[in-house]
Amino acid sequence: MESLQKTGFSAEKYLEEQTKYIRERINTGEAERLYLEFGGKLVHDKHAARVLPGFDENAKIKLLHRMKDQAEIIICIYAGDITTSKTRQDFGITYDLEVLRLIDMFRKYELTINSVVVTRYQDNPSVNKFIKKLERRGIRTYKHYFTKGYPTDVDTIVSDEGYGANPYIEVSKPLVVVTGPGGGSGKLATCLSQLYHENKRNTKVRYAKFETFPIWSIPLKHPVNVAYEAATADLKDVNMIDSFHLEAYGEKAVNYNRDLDVFPVIKRIIEKITGEESEYKSPTDMGVNRAGFAITDDEVCCEASRQEIIRRYMIAQCDYKKGSIDEESLKRSKLLMDEMGLKVEDREVIVPAREYAQKKQDSCDKYMNVVVVAIQLPDGSFITGRSSRRMGAAGAAILNGIKALAGMDDSVLLIEPEVLESIQKLKTDVLGQEKARLSADEILNALVVSATRNSVAKKAAEYLKELKGCKAHCTAILSDSDEQTVKSLGIDITCDPEYATNNLYFA
Repeated sequence: MESLQKTGFSAEKYLEEQTKYIRERINTGEAERLYLEFGGKLVHDKHAARVLPGFDENAKIKLLHRMKDQAEIIICIYAGDITTSKTRQDFGITYDLEVLRLIDMFRKYELTINSVVVTRYQDNPSVNKFIKKLERRGIRTYKHYFTKGYPTDVDTIVSDEGYGANPYIEVSKPLVVVTGPGGGSGKLATCLSQLYHENKRNTKVRYAKFETFPIWSIPLKHPVNVAYEAATADLKDVNMIDSFHLEAYGEKAVNYNRDLDVFPVIKRIIEKITGEESEYKSPTDMGVNRAGFAITDDEVCCEASRQEIIRRYMIAQCDYKKGSIDEESLKRSKLLMDEMGLKVEDREVIVPAREYAQKKQDSCDKYMNVVVVAIQLPDGSFITGRSSRRMGAAGAAILNGIKALAGMDDSVLLIEPEVLESIQKLKTDVLGQEKARLSADEILNALVVSATRNSVAKKAAEYLKELKGCKAHCTAILSDSDEQTVKSLGIDITCDPEYATNNLYFA
């Protein structure tokens, strides 16, 4: 089956460009150490992989692996994100768990973990429990507090009452990477606090920022940059022309509102700390971002970004339904759709899902809600799966998808009905669960067990990996379990903002 998936980005060129410019920052001037703030996801940057087809979602950590002897990592997490159980959408895990996952990933790439910093620390049971968990596993932790005087009183900020109130993080390598599980994690404040303490120790250091989005070297309203706004609608990020860069160099560059707003303050703080004029004339100067120079097919990236804008709007609709975001964030997502002249049906997989659901609904009992998942296969064709007494729509669509990929007829049974029934009985009669219908992960488990004694099931299971990168749509909000299973297969799924049932707990 020929794939229609195209690439528009060179991961290798990106690695080469970023590595070259980071090394330049380390080796230029008299500084003994570079504090490099990492914007965006350091590992599993799935947003970048979606909008820049060909981007390696682990490119950044592979870059650091090349520099592992020079680098150590500080991970920041905002205390408020722990208390509110903020979640990373791609994986469905809270930010505190994401910190643990990041540590494991960094170790896998042989990178040195210096410590974890809880920023804007507050005395809260969940925050303190998290710190104890880390410390008892041998991870150094630091508490940083809200910086007194920030953002206007630079004299207080750069004093023992401001950054001086934070403990100094003991570091030893020439490159200190400061990262975190998401925006607002306190990475910048941690870097500047370290600059203050290093200067008091008469150590010359520099600060820079590893950026991916927005891409400064492409137009302001380029779909790739608009997709970044869509991804950060809840943070209210807005892309803008970097006025400081334009004034200093007569050159247009794209940055975003938070960096532009804070730049004059950062510049003054750095100058106050060092006693010297800042080397940076604009926030764009501070960044190391060569992503724009690795785009090999602009139209491929434009189309992928348009699809991401729609995807983000669909997610925003569901998040609003769940109460996770406010109405303003939803309206912002819709405004970006309108700006780009997009409608949800431009995500092609939505139409067959809705049409099949409507067709089946018309022929069913009016009290039965039919849920359908459609998947667009690599060749552009569509398959569907619907909810039934035995399995949910996601599991059905996955089975139908691998049958199509394997060239099997839709009528082929990959899992014997007796196997499904036995799992259902286990759920209801032994485990006491209300719902007998099988989730997507239960269907996959049944499939691989069947594959041990059924050559047809074995052949079909070999095509599960071929679903990676496929788009899908569900006509109702998926359960957390089904959503994570689908995403673990690498399927990019969206949902209509409707619940499958009227149940509040057993939905």
